[in-house]
Amino acid sequence: MQKLTIDLINQLVFKTKNIEIDDETLKRVQQSFAFLTNFSKDKIIYGINTGFGPMAQFRIEPDQLNQLQYNLIKSHASGIGNVLTAPYAKSVVLARLNSFLQGNSGISSDVILQLQMFFNKNIIPEIFEHGSVGASGDLVQLSHLALNLIGEGYVYENGKRKEAKTVLEAHQIKPLKLNLRDGLGIINGTSCMTGIAAINLIYAKRLLNHAIAASAIINEIVESFDDSFSKELNEVKLHKGQQNVAAQMRSFLKNSQLIRKRDDLFKDDTELQRTEFKKKIQEYYSIRCVPQILGPISDTLDYAQEVVENELNSTNDNPIINIDVKNVFHGGNFHGDYISLEMDKIKMAITKLSMLMERQLNFLLNHHLNGKFPAFLNAGKLGLNFGFQGIQYTATSTTAENQVLSNSMYVHSIPNNNDNQDIVSMGTNSAIIAKQVLDNAYQVTAIHIMAICQAIDLLSDEEKGKLSNNTKTAYHKIRKIAFFVKEDVSQAKSINDVCNFMKENSLI
Repeated sequence: MQKLTIDLINQLVFKTKNIEIDDETLKRVQQSFAFLTNFSKDKIIYGINTGFGPMAQFRIEPDQLNQLQYNLIKSHASGIGNVLTAPYAKSVVLARLNSFLQGNSGISSDVILQLQMFFNKNIIPEIFEHGSVGASGDLVQLSHLALNLIGEGYVYENGKRKEAKTVLEAHQIKPLKLNLRDGLGIINGTSCMTGIAAINLIYAKRLLNHAIAASAIINEIVESFDDSFSKELNEVKLHKGQQNVAAQMRSFLKNSQLIRKRDDLFKDDTELQRTEFKKKIQEYYSIRCVPQILGPISDTLDYAQEVVENELNSTNDNPIINIDVKNVFHGGNFHGDYISLEMDKIKMAITKLSMLMERQLNFLLNHHLNGKFPAFLNAGKLGLNFGFQGIQYTATSTTAENQVLSNSMYVHSIPNNNDNQDIVSMGTNSAIIAKQVLDNAYQVTAIHIMAICQAIDLLSDEEKGKLSNNTKTAYHKIRKIAFFVKEDVSQAKSINDVCNFMKENSLI
């Protein structure tokens, strides 16, 4: 299998492509297992002939070694809370499988083939959100995966919860028989937090594109000047993200006839004679500073992608088997600090994105600020009808929730496991909360996009004709889902429909 990237995960998970494993990769896995089998016969190796964690000082008798692996899985399958949805759970399977394919874990090839069958046959393991402290890896969540592999617990097939044993029988798949350290190998790694992080990044990058599109359109419909996203202004601020966001805005608005040229102001003798200008010389920050606000978010996502892809292609369990030097190394590659820190940063970045969307929404709804549209984009009778007044509460309260959720998990280590795990990463918690922040941000952005479309409907026919082609495309896509509001009707379904559409599709 080729190097696992975020783009490849997108293809495999969302476009239901099968995993293929080449013979050379499988051979290395088999060699690692064979080496460990021979190497451990006359040695003390953690997780093979010892207890686990603070009980590692107890030696396990040879006739109990196999039962040890089953006991580990069953005792640690203690998750609770919401169950990971199919894309997230499949990404976890993919992440765990790819870690093993590095050939440094000493697990049997049966584990590889079982994970491959689960993924390719779309058998979704039941993995709970709550349970991991992020070191020694995602023990609880990955134990639920292991439980399913051995034919116990519950899985999901075609959206329905079923007994794993029944589903395996239907697919003529035998429950996995654990060998050597297979049990520990499956559960002792960062693959749950990393799998979640990968899907978070897919959604986050898509959301960023939506936010850039929304920001470009609002600049257009309020007839902003073009220099805030000009090449000349943004190239003197030496940040790649800022420059890329500005370039995307320019591309989005390339044939707009509503965006004002700064040079036109200088040529207007009437404007030059005024003591008070009719139109604002500079827009509010939420309109004018988009490259500077979304740029750091873009850079943060790019760096997080590098970290997550490194983790996806790493061996992240313990101990590590190195067949080249013929030795076993004990350490802490299961520690999830890399993922935890990046998910914390993504939480903050996406929270700031939702704040920008909420402020742009407020600008559109407040007629005192925009000086162009009726209050709350009300197309009915002022006072009798309310336009988008109610919908704003949802965006504002959801943004406020994000501000609380963006607090760090990375620095909230709590010792446990008889203080064996005396400093932990909380990486899975961080990834789960980042997922919630993303869901919230999509809701806020969906509301903002709906308001933008309402504002477009309130433009004159002449103004509508001057909109950029990309704006017209985005508008027509949303108008197939949510419609112009004149009479007061519940917007709950429309918000949900637009949100779901934006999570899976581009606006242009």
